[in-house]
Amino acid sequence: MTNIGQLEDTDIDIAIDEGEAGERRATELANRLRLVAAEDPLLAQDLVEGLIVALDRAMGGTIRDHLDGPALGVADKVLSDPEQVR
Repeated sequence: MTNIGQLEDTDIDIAIDEGEAGERRATELANRLRLVAAEDPLLAQDLVEGLIVALDRAMGGTIRDHLDGPALGVADKVLSDPEQVR
């Protein structure tokens, strides 16, 4: 018997709808951010803040409408800083 190792969800090529594909991409991004945070927390924080600013621009300034809890607090902090929003 051949040992093929561990399979990841991304190793399996199956048809998925666009919503599921987006969810998988978001999960992969979150996992990569966690890896960066483990190595360099300040870099991870900069990446998250930049992502919040870019998403807010892309969404016409409505990112806050899609967040709640701690995520909303972080977005409010980042987007109220003129240095970040430039």
